[in-house]
Amino acid sequence: MRPIRVLVCDDSLMFRNMLVKGLNADPNIEVVAQAADAYEARDAIIKYKPDVMTLDVEMPRMSGIEFVKRLMPQYPLPVVMISSLSNKVFDALDAGAVDFVKKPDSMDKAKLEEFFTQDLAAKVKIASTAKVAKYKFAGTEAVSGNISTANKNRIVAIGASTGGTEAIFEVVKRFKRDIPGVVIVQHMPPGFTKMYAERLNNQCEVAVKEAATGDVVRQGHVLLAPGSMQMKLVKVNGVYQVECKGTERVNGHCPSVDVLFNSVARLAGKDAVGVILTGMGGDGAKGLLEMRKAGAQTIGQDEATCVVYGMPKVAYDLGAVQYQLGVTAIAGKVYSLLSK
Repeated sequence: MRPIRVLVCDDSLMFRNMLVKGLNADPNIEVVAQAADAYEARDAIIKYKPDVMTLDVEMPRMSGIEFVKRLMPQYPLPVVMISSLSNKVFDALDAGAVDFVKKPDSMDKAKLEEFFTQDLAAKVKIASTAKVAKYKFAGTEAVSGNISTANKNRIVAIGASTGGTEAIFEVVKRFKRDIPGVVIVQHMPPGFTKMYAERLNNQCEVAVKEAATGDVVRQGHVLLAPGSMQMKLVKVNGVYQVECKGTERVNGHCPSVDVLFNSVARLAGKDAVGVILTGMGGDGAKGLLEMRKAGAQTIGQDEATCVVYGMPKVAYDLGAVQYQLGVTAIAGKVYSLLSK
């Protein structure tokens, strides 16, 4: 297979050269062009037809976010944003960017090596397989029915990765305040999970926050696993809570969906509903299978609405998924299951 052809766009010459060198060190990636701003990038896209573009959020003349908004309708191209700790990156994802990486905090050699090998190169490879024709999910399905009072203390567990910020929003924005406690793992760096939780909290009817050890899982509330910490469901004095500790990677991820799902399977069993959304790899698939074996009801996002049909596919192939649905229908199915 030929290397993945990449266009690097960043206004800093020094950082741009670092990106080119770092990406070219991977034998499966070839940087075919570089650009200092959106206008140079536009010309390079037409000339070199790259498979993936890396794009800085903050640039002169035209921001990375505005460039993505203009680019996607005319030339759908997988874009990986490179961002400092800023809420703006979620606007880029909303506009159609596939994923993002956090800029390295220092020029330490080990940190830079981790940034290029574990973060940027990995995201570029995933992006090269993603569906990028940006569309606003056409479904307008609203949830119907009310949660049975007998089910208010159940658990809804959700896991996602690439493309998950938009998919989670499509699900959570349809939840009403009668939804049982929701726990979520979205693969994301530290700092960004707090901003993402605040963004969801401002846009949704339910209350959303970045989780901390001791937070109670309760009706009408959503807890999002913090970046670089594993989150588990625990039970203290008969009450469901979360525990956030440990920085070891599981399936290459921290937080890991499997860590959460396995804990839900052990403690909640048939009182849980599991949902696995878009993402590369298989994190969460085995955990969802454990949930189903324990009596939980399980839902997987379908291929048509996934940015990357990886995690849901692995889960489906394992027999972990009972119901496979488009992302806009998932919340309604959760309500249907919990209204009985």
